[in-house]
Amino acid sequence: MLTINVGVLLAVIVLLRLRRRTESRSRNDEKLTVIIVLALGVVIAPTPLGEGIGDVLGQLASGITDSSR
Repeated sequence: MLTINVGVLLAVIVLLRLRRRTESRSRNDEKLTVIIVLALGVVIAPTPLGEGIGDVLGQLASGITDSSR
């Protein structure tokens, strides 16, 4: 039986939607893209990959904050 990882499916959908030309997008199309990206974030967040990305972004943000002092 074939199984599909929801995170991978959402990532593919996001990549396909972002490859389209910006000029041809309507406001509803942009809103749908934002909703899909948020759903992808919710799916990825509790996974080890999501936690790793969060840690890296946290270290990057603290490094930027420390360098500005």
